[in-house]
Amino acid sequence: MNGLEARAAISQLLLDKIREDRFPSNTHMAMLEEQLPREMLEEYLEVLMDKVEDEPYPSITMLRRIQRVADSF
Repeated sequence: MNGLEARAAISQLLLDKIREDRFPSNTHMAMLEEQLPREMLEEYLEVLMDKVEDEPYPSITMLRRIQRVADSF
């Protein structure tokens, strides 16, 4: 496994963890965003949007994070 493959594997692990957690860790999200491969950006944005979709009062912090990720396209 080379460095690029390792980064992709770690990113996938973090993305899966974020997807599974109802209220994902800010630390996990920040770690993922530091190394997120471009090809995973859309999937990550979808995961974040799913987190707030059914929330009557979504977290402002999460909404801002979604905006930042969307702006990075």
